[in-house]
Amino acid sequence: MKNTSSLIFLLLLLACTPSPEEQAMELLKKSVAAHGGQEAWTNLKGIKFRKWTRLLDAEGNVESEVDQWHEFRLVPKFEGSISWTKDSVAHSMSWDGMIFRYQMGENEVLNADFLAEKRKDFDAAFYTVAQPWKLMDKGGQLIYEGSKVLENGKEVVSIRVNYGADSDTWWYYFDPTTYLMVGNEVQLKDHRSLIYDLSPEQSEKLVLHGKRESWRVDETGKRLFLRAEYRYSNFELQY
Repeated sequence: MKNTSSLIFLLLLLACTPSPEEQAMELLKKSVAAHGGQEAWTNLKGIKFRKWTRLLDAEGNVESEVDQWHEFRLVPKFEGSISWTKDSVAHSMSWDGMIFRYQMGENEVLNADFLAEKRKDFDAAFYTVAQPWKLMDKGGQLIYEGSKVLENGKEVVSIRVNYGADSDTWWYYFDPTTYLMVGNEVQLKDHRSLIYDLSPEQSEKLVLHGKRESWRVDETGKRLFLRAEYRYSNFELQY
């Protein structure tokens, strides 16, 4: 009788323990609240900001540097543009809800493969600035992985996001006290990257990206070299 009671108690305890998916969603909800809340993001009609990027090679030499203006409109439909100047030539890519375009100087680029790659860059730009809210979408499986210490000594709590067998695997890291997003890691087919959020930007109701660094890392998370530096600034939110 005693063994039966213990078994029933254990089964009840297990039934009440949140699954890794449920724990991940609870953590994500806390992070969304820390970044300004779901309502503030849902009511957002548009966002504009400046993004500076510098890429470096394994020896620390600068490969490229670009200063862009990003503008995304969310209402009544998703559309936007990214514009910059390179070697005195104006570049822009835009999505009007139906057609994606790339303009280089006075010429519109029509190569389908080129446009497909640039469309991925465009979507990735919005996906990045829309964190952590974008993780609330049902596009991937969220799994809570508990606490860990990053290479820079920062203690975090982690969520792994699976988008399917042939897709990249992502990890998102949050401060265990403030629940702000402090970094993310991604395993691509040919390399692994670890991105640190070093200092966020407060814009009206929302806490958004500020200064970021992207490091190439090995499979254990050990840093190999600094691959990129990012600066987000001049946010304008439209409600």
